[in-house]
Amino acid sequence: MGNQPANLNEGKKAAVKSMFDSIAWRYDFLNHFLSFNFDRLWRRRAIKLISKSYKSPKILDVATGTGDFALEAMKLNPSKISGIDISCKMLEIGRKKVEKKGFSGKIDLIYGDSEKIPFDDNIFDVAMVAFGVRNFSDPIKGLLEMQRVIRRGGMIMVLEFSKPSGFPFKPIYNFYFRNILPLFGRLFSKDKAAYSYLPDSVMKFPDNEEFLQLLVRAGCSDTRQIKLTGGVASIYTGIKLSMQ
Repeated sequence: MGNQPANLNEGKKAAVKSMFDSIAWRYDFLNHFLSFNFDRLWRRRAIKLISKSYKSPKILDVATGTGDFALEAMKLNPSKISGIDISCKMLEIGRKKVEKKGFSGKIDLIYGDSEKIPFDDNIFDVAMVAFGVRNFSDPIKGLLEMQRVIRRGGMIMVLEFSKPSGFPFKPIYNFYFRNILPLFGRLFSKDKAAYSYLPDSVMKFPDNEEFLQLLVRAGCSDTRQIKLTGGVASIYTGIKLSMQ
């Protein structure tokens, strides 16, 4: 996947920002409802993976949305979590959730672009993103930025939908994503485009070995994939071994 023209990137970015602003009020409910609550289990599994390698890590949560991944990461006793997103409405909801949980001193949610991460080089132990990479206007640029801000030995972690290949998951998954999910998404969110965009973005996303190759192109070593729920979702990880 090569770099795309800047005007196309900016157009996608503006469309994604507008779309997530419009569905922010229903986003959490729909995430849990439409994934049968598996999204909670997947986040939990991803965070447990971090706990095996890092103690009290400093974490960047890219495309943090309403902060669910950042909140789950509090189980790691992090030194600090910084979350960035381009949707102001999603961030507003996320900040309220953080405050309600009493984590305002530990989690900071700010406006930020995945392609221009507003932090210095080599300062985070982990840069993570859940269900957000496929919304990047330029995935390789976003991954390069995530790699830039983590220290040597730091981890990039990506939790994302992937396309199952085996029976019976593949036909069920395809039918659900193309028919059921858009129908319920439109019904509950009142946004016709948003939940048609979701299955389209998943189907076009370079998953499995293709995504591992993107991590390599972004400068990661020791790249791995853990398939979840028959390959419906995957955790991808890569380690930064050089200072850049």
